[in-house]
Amino acid sequence: MLEILEKNSLVFAFAIVGVMMLVSRLISQKVTRGRVHGSAVAIIIGLGLAYIGGTYTGGENGIADIAIFSGLAILGGSMLRDFAIISTAYGVDIREIKKAGGAGVVSLLLGIFVSFALGAAVAYAFGYRDPESLATIGAGAATYIVGPVTGTAIGASSEVIALSVAAGLTKAIGVMIGTPLVARYIGLNNPKSAMAFGGLMGTTSGVAGGLAATDQRLVPYGAMTATFYTGLGCLLAPSILYFAMRILFG
Repeated sequence: MLEILEKNSLVFAFAIVGVMMLVSRLISQKVTRGRVHGSAVAIIIGLGLAYIGGTYTGGENGIADIAIFSGLAILGGSMLRDFAIISTAYGVDIREIKKAGGAGVVSLLLGIFVSFALGAAVAYAFGYRDPESLATIGAGAATYIVGPVTGTAIGASSEVIALSVAAGLTKAIGVMIGTPLVARYIGLNNPKSAMAFGGLMGTTSGVAGGLAATDQRLVPYGAMTATFYTGLGCLLAPSILYFAMRILFG
Protein backbone atom coordinates (compact mmCIF):
# COMPACT_ATOMS: atom_id res chain seq x y z
CA MET A 1 0.00 0.00 0.00
CA LEU A 2 2.77 2.43 0.95
CA GLU A 3 4.60 1.63 -2.27
CA ILE A 4 1.50 2.45 -4.32
CA LEU A 5 1.07 5.76 -2.52
CA GLU A 6 4.73 6.64 -3.06
CA LYS A 7 4.43 5.95 -6.79
CA ASN A 8 1.29 8.08 -6.96
CA SER A 9 2.46 10.74 -4.53
CA LEU A 10 0.96 13.67 -6.43
CA VAL A 11 -2.50 12.08 -6.51
CA PHE A 12 -2.14 11.29 -2.82
CA ALA A 13 -1.13 14.92 -2.20
CA PHE A 14 -4.39 16.12 -3.78
CA ALA A 15 -6.30 13.74 -1.49
CA ILE A 16 -4.44 15.02 1.58
CA VAL A 17 -5.14 18.65 0.70
CA GLY A 18 -8.79 17.82 0.06
CA VAL A 19 -9.15 16.24 3.49
CA MET A 20 -7.30 19.16 5.09
CA MET A 21 -9.63 21.66 3.44
CA LEU A 22 -12.67 19.69 4.61
CA VAL A 23 -11.39 19.58 8.18
CA SER A 24 -10.39 23.25 8.04
CA ARG A 25 -13.82 24.26 6.81
CA LEU A 26 -15.49 22.31 9.62
CA ILE A 27 -13.20 23.96 12.18
CA SER A 28 -13.97 27.35 10.68
CA GLN A 29 -17.72 26.80 10.83
CA LYS A 30 -18.05 24.91 14.10
CA VAL A 31 -15.22 26.28 16.24
CA THR A 32 -14.74 29.88 15.06
CA ARG A 33 -18.29 30.31 13.69
CA GLY A 34 -16.93 31.71 10.45
CA ARG A 35 -14.77 34.39 12.03
CA VAL A 36 -11.59 32.68 10.83
CA HIS A 37 -11.80 31.60 7.20
CA GLY A 38 -11.22 27.95 6.36
CA SER A 39 -8.23 28.78 4.16
CA ALA A 40 -6.44 30.42 7.09
CA VAL A 41 -7.09 27.37 9.25
CA ALA A 42 -5.71 25.17 6.46
CA ILE A 43 -2.56 27.28 6.23
CA ILE A 44 -1.98 27.00 9.97
CA ILE A 45 -2.41 23.21 9.78
CA GLY A 46 -0.07 23.08 6.78
CA LEU A 47 2.62 25.10 8.53
CA GLY A 48 2.32 22.85 11.57
CA LEU A 49 2.68 19.69 9.48
CA ALA A 50 5.64 21.21 7.63
CA TYR A 51 7.35 21.94 10.94
CA ILE A 52 6.68 18.45 12.27
CA GLY A 53 7.89 16.84 9.05
CA GLY A 54 11.02 18.98 8.88
CA THR A 55 11.85 18.26 12.52
CA TYR A 56 11.31 14.54 12.03
CA THR A 57 13.42 14.20 8.88
CA GLY A 58 15.91 17.01 9.41
CA GLY A 59 15.34 18.00 5.79
CA GLU A 60 14.48 21.27 4.08
CA ASN A 61 11.11 20.50 2.46
CA GLY A 62 9.02 19.92 5.55
CA ILE A 63 6.67 16.97 5.45
CA ALA A 64 7.48 16.49 1.75
CA ASP A 65 10.83 14.99 2.83
CA ILE A 66 8.88 11.89 3.84
CA ALA A 67 8.60 9.73 0.72
CA ILE A 68 4.88 9.06 0.98
CA PHE A 69 4.19 12.82 1.13
CA SER A 70 6.69 13.85 -1.56
CA GLY A 71 3.87 14.84 -3.92
CA LEU A 72 3.18 17.83 -1.69
CA ALA A 73 6.47 19.36 -2.87
CA ILE A 74 5.10 19.40 -6.43
CA LEU A 75 1.59 20.43 -5.47
CA GLY A 76 2.92 23.24 -3.31
CA GLY A 77 5.65 24.25 -5.74
CA SER A 78 5.93 27.56 -7.53
CA MET A 79 4.49 26.28 -10.83
CA LEU A 80 1.09 25.19 -9.51
CA ARG A 81 1.00 28.04 -7.00
CA ASP A 82 1.45 30.70 -9.68
CA PHE A 83 -1.02 28.90 -11.95
CA ALA A 84 -3.62 29.06 -9.17
CA ILE A 85 -3.02 32.79 -8.73
CA ILE A 86 -3.43 33.47 -12.44
CA SER A 87 -6.56 31.32 -12.68
CA THR A 88 -8.10 33.30 -9.82
CA ALA A 89 -7.60 36.53 -11.73
CA TYR A 90 -9.37 35.04 -14.76
CA GLY A 91 -12.50 34.70 -12.65
CA VAL A 92 -12.90 38.46 -12.42
CA ASP A 93 -14.70 40.52 -15.04
CA ILE A 94 -12.75 43.72 -15.71
CA ARG A 95 -16.02 45.55 -16.34
CA GLU A 96 -17.07 44.92 -12.77
CA ILE A 97 -14.08 46.73 -11.28
CA LYS A 98 -15.24 49.92 -12.98
CA LYS A 99 -18.25 49.94 -10.69
CA ALA A 100 -15.97 50.84 -7.82
CA GLY A 101 -14.92 54.00 -9.65
CA GLY A 102 -11.87 55.99 -8.69
CA ALA A 103 -12.22 54.96 -5.06
CA GLY A 104 -11.59 51.34 -5.97
CA VAL A 105 -8.43 52.13 -7.93
CA VAL A 106 -7.07 54.43 -5.22
CA SER A 107 -7.81 51.85 -2.52
CA LEU A 108 -5.91 49.19 -4.46
CA LEU A 109 -2.79 51.29 -4.89
CA LEU A 110 -2.93 52.74 -1.40
CA GLY A 111 -3.49 49.32 0.15
CA ILE A 112 -0.50 47.77 -1.62
CA PHE A 113 1.94 50.62 -1.00
CA VAL A 114 1.00 51.12 2.66
CA SER A 115 1.11 47.39 3.47
CA PHE A 116 4.43 46.99 1.68
CA ALA A 117 5.94 49.99 3.45
CA LEU A 118 4.81 48.81 6.88
CA GLY A 119 6.07 45.28 6.27
CA ALA A 120 9.44 46.51 5.05
CA ALA A 121 9.70 48.87 8.03
CA VAL A 122 9.07 46.02 10.48
CA ALA A 123 11.63 43.87 8.66
CA TYR A 124 14.16 46.70 8.87
CA ALA A 125 13.45 47.13 12.59
CA PHE A 126 14.24 43.45 13.13
CA GLY A 127 17.61 43.76 11.46
CA TYR A 128 17.02 42.93 7.81
CA ARG A 129 18.99 45.23 5.54
CA ASP A 130 19.22 43.53 2.15
CA PRO A 131 16.68 44.62 -0.50
CA GLU A 132 15.54 41.05 -1.20
CA SER A 133 14.48 40.39 2.39
CA LEU A 134 12.88 43.80 2.82
CA ALA A 135 10.91 43.47 -0.42
CA THR A 136 9.80 39.90 0.32
CA ILE A 137 8.60 40.59 3.86
CA GLY A 138 7.00 43.83 2.70
CA ALA A 139 5.19 41.91 -0.02
CA GLY A 140 4.11 39.31 2.53
CA ALA A 141 2.52 42.09 4.55
CA ALA A 142 0.36 42.70 1.49
CA THR A 143 -0.79 39.08 1.27
CA TYR A 144 0.66 35.66 1.97
CA ILE A 145 0.53 35.00 -1.78
CA VAL A 146 2.38 38.11 -2.93
CA GLY A 147 5.20 37.41 -0.46
CA PRO A 148 6.28 33.99 -1.81
CA VAL A 149 5.80 35.09 -5.42
CA THR A 150 8.06 38.09 -4.81
CA GLY A 151 10.63 36.13 -2.81
CA THR A 152 10.91 33.45 -5.47
CA ALA A 153 11.24 36.03 -8.24
CA ILE A 154 14.01 38.06 -6.60
CA GLY A 155 15.94 35.22 -4.98
CA ALA A 156 15.12 35.66 -1.29
CA SER A 157 16.04 32.91 1.17
CA SER A 158 13.51 30.25 2.15
CA GLU A 159 13.50 31.54 5.74
CA VAL A 160 12.53 35.03 4.59
CA ILE A 161 9.84 33.63 2.30
CA ALA A 162 8.44 31.69 5.26
CA LEU A 163 8.37 34.91 7.28
CA SER A 164 6.47 36.63 4.47
CA VAL A 165 3.84 33.89 4.58
CA ALA A 166 3.56 34.26 8.35
CA ALA A 167 3.15 38.04 8.00
CA GLY A 168 0.41 37.63 5.42
CA LEU A 169 -1.36 34.97 7.45
CA THR A 170 -1.32 37.17 10.54
CA LYS A 171 -2.84 39.99 8.53
CA ALA A 172 -5.51 37.69 7.06
CA ILE A 173 -6.60 36.42 10.46
CA GLY A 174 -6.60 39.95 11.86
CA VAL A 175 -8.84 41.16 9.03
CA MET A 176 -11.20 38.20 9.47
CA ILE A 177 -11.64 38.82 13.17
CA GLY A 178 -11.56 42.61 13.10
CA THR A 179 -13.91 43.32 10.19
CA PRO A 180 -17.23 42.57 11.92
CA LEU A 181 -16.06 44.48 14.99
CA VAL A 182 -15.34 47.74 13.14
CA ALA A 183 -17.78 47.47 10.22
CA ARG A 184 -20.45 49.79 11.57
CA TYR A 185 -17.90 52.40 12.61
CA ILE A 186 -16.36 52.66 9.13
CA GLY A 187 -19.59 52.52 7.14
CA LEU A 188 -18.97 49.04 5.77
CA ASN A 189 -22.58 48.39 4.82
CA ASN A 190 -22.83 48.76 1.04
CA PRO A 191 -21.19 47.33 -2.11
CA LYS A 192 -19.08 50.42 -2.86
CA SER A 193 -17.56 50.54 0.62
CA ALA A 194 -16.98 46.77 0.45
CA MET A 195 -15.03 47.24 -2.80
CA ALA A 196 -12.92 49.97 -1.23
CA PHE A 197 -12.37 47.82 1.86
CA GLY A 198 -11.29 44.85 -0.25
CA GLY A 199 -8.84 47.05 -2.12
CA LEU A 200 -7.34 48.47 1.06
CA MET A 201 -7.01 45.19 2.95
CA GLY A 202 -6.13 43.01 -0.03
CA THR A 203 -6.11 39.60 1.61
CA THR A 204 -8.86 37.73 -0.23
CA SER A 205 -9.46 35.11 2.44
CA GLY A 206 -9.37 37.73 5.20
CA VAL A 207 -11.76 40.05 3.41
CA ALA A 208 -14.12 37.23 2.42
CA GLY A 209 -14.17 35.79 5.92
CA GLY A 210 -14.60 39.18 7.56
CA LEU A 211 -17.39 40.30 5.25
CA ALA A 212 -19.13 36.93 5.59
CA ALA A 213 -19.28 37.52 9.32
CA THR A 214 -20.52 41.08 8.71
CA ASP A 215 -22.95 40.78 5.80
CA GLN A 216 -22.72 37.91 3.33
CA ARG A 217 -24.17 40.08 0.56
CA LEU A 218 -20.99 42.17 0.58
CA VAL A 219 -18.59 39.24 0.09
CA PRO A 220 -18.50 39.23 -3.76
CA TYR A 221 -17.73 42.94 -3.91
CA GLY A 222 -14.92 42.90 -1.37
CA ALA A 223 -13.45 39.67 -2.73
CA MET A 224 -13.42 41.08 -6.25
CA THR A 225 -11.15 44.03 -5.48
CA ALA A 226 -9.10 41.90 -3.10
CA THR A 227 -8.42 39.53 -6.00
CA PHE A 228 -7.20 42.43 -8.11
CA TYR A 229 -5.05 43.48 -5.16
CA THR A 230 -3.27 40.13 -5.19
CA GLY A 231 -2.65 40.24 -8.92
CA LEU A 232 -1.48 43.84 -8.83
CA GLY A 233 0.75 43.10 -5.86
CA CYS A 234 2.37 40.20 -7.72
CA LEU A 235 3.20 42.66 -10.51
CA LEU A 236 4.40 45.61 -8.45
CA ALA A 237 6.26 43.97 -5.56
CA PRO A 238 8.92 42.05 -7.56
CA SER A 239 9.45 44.97 -9.92
CA ILE A 240 8.83 48.61 -8.97
CA LEU A 241 8.77 48.10 -5.21
CA TYR A 242 11.82 45.82 -5.25
CA PHE A 243 13.76 48.33 -7.34
CA ALA A 244 12.78 51.01 -4.82
CA MET A 245 14.29 48.85 -2.05
CA ARG A 246 17.46 48.44 -4.08
CA ILE A 247 17.75 52.18 -4.55
CA LEU A 248 17.20 52.85 -0.85
CA PHE A 249 19.12 49.95 0.68
CA GLY A 250 21.18 48.45 -2.14
